[in-house]
Amino acid sequence: MNSSIEWHGINLRWAYYELLADIYQDIRCHHRAYDILHDALLKIAISPTAINLEKPHAYLRVIAHNLANDDRRSNKKLISLTQLEEGGMPGFIHDPAKLAPSPEELILIKQRLEALQCVINSLPPKCREVFWLYRIEELALKEIATKLSISINMVSRHITRAMLDLTKLQDQIR
Repeated sequence: MNSSIEWHGINLRWAYYELLADIYQDIRCHHRAYDILHDALLKIAISPTAINLEKPHAYLRVIAHNLANDDRRSNKKLISLTQLEEGGMPGFIHDPAKLAPSPEELILIKQRLEALQCVINSLPPKCREVFWLYRIEELALKEIATKLSISINMVSRHITRAMLDLTKLQDQIR
């Protein structure tokens, strides 16, 4: 089997073996590590500047690092890391290598990312921009409306359109 499964110049095997392990070492939660990696991949999928990057792995690593920093700042931990490590909490994975998906799962992930990219690319430009501002930059509806000089109602319509298209995609890939 091909050891390099690429999407936008990113080796997904590298992303899910090495980068995911690095994120996990930083965050110490396998669920959040996956979320951060997936959010970083989504940012690349939506970003108009991500096409033809000279160093896509470095770009993905920086995005993931920034998301991990944001995660640490925004989430107040109920249990300290030392308690988790000492207590061997259920669900706490001590070996980052166990986080990595199988080669088959990597191919499925690549197919899903490509399908997601197609849906995002098929959105009208204004709809895609609203979706970016809302889901990636996390702006409020009113902020987006002001920034783009459109009504809040129109912002809601664009978000609804994008979410409906993405929901159709999700139904198709199940």
